[in-house]
Amino acid sequence: MAAPPPQDKRQEVRPALGIGWFSTGRDQAARELLATVQEAIVRRELSARITFVFCHREPGEDAESDRFLELVHSYRLPLVTLSSRRFWGRPIPPTPQAREDYDRQVIDRLSGFRPGICLLAGYMLIASPLLCHRFNMINLHPAAPGGPKGTWQEVTHQLIEQRAQATGVMMHLVTPELDQGPPVAYCRFSLRGGAFDPLWAGAAGQTVAHLKSSQGETHPLFRLIRQEGLRREFPLILATIRLLAQGGVRIEGGRAVDGEGRPIPGYDLTREVEQALTRSDHAG
Repeated sequence: MAAPPPQDKRQEVRPALGIGWFSTGRDQAARELLATVQEAIVRRELSARITFVFCHREPGEDAESDRFLELVHSYRLPLVTLSSRRFWGRPIPPTPQAREDYDRQVIDRLSGFRPGICLLAGYMLIASPLLCHRFNMINLHPAAPGGPKGTWQEVTHQLIEQRAQATGVMMHLVTPELDQGPPVAYCRFSLRGGAFDPLWAGAAGQTVAHLKSSQGETHPLFRLIRQEGLRREFPLILATIRLLAQGGVRIEGGRAVDGEGRPIPGYDLTREVEQALTRSDHAG
């Protein structure tokens, strides 16, 4: 009997993860995030590619978004724009129906793309249910799973009011319910020890209302919490993209599942994020 042919032990090559990029392009942070991810892709640190960039501002609407659009062009990335201001005749959509009408046009313009995941990277519009159901979209939230909801300012004030021991940063699936989507990946960090302890002691006995009225976002405890969260945002985004690209987590049925297809309550990337911070600190 002839011997069976030798098995090919080479690992199956996973195709690069296609990323759809949604951004308002409203500030330097939007440009820095795009640059960070695109340059990591060019260095082959991420097995991914940005399949398109969508911006709801068009050239000439704003100096900051113009800089963002120029950056997109410099990377030769496919760019799609549709002015929400021109579409609605005002900066803010008046009704949920108006958002859906706009997003229907967005979907039509993006019909030729098939991204594996879409990242809301400083995208200041609320995605309608129509858009949420069309793409697997993920967004950054400045708290760990189960933590406070709202804007980063609201989250930070709630953490102080709760005298929280720890917090984090989370990438979550975008759903029609604002900030309610299931976690995809996250990291945590302590709000105790080091520079935190004397600031908590200094804030003892003061209500959040008093802190808001007296110092607001300039309060040292508020600033330190925000600073530590910001330090982890880009590393978490990169680690999440890498995790999705490698298949460690997938989006199926409107939630995150592991490599075996089992639902998970988000993937803890704390170790990866802290390691990235350590490397960055040593490089600096």
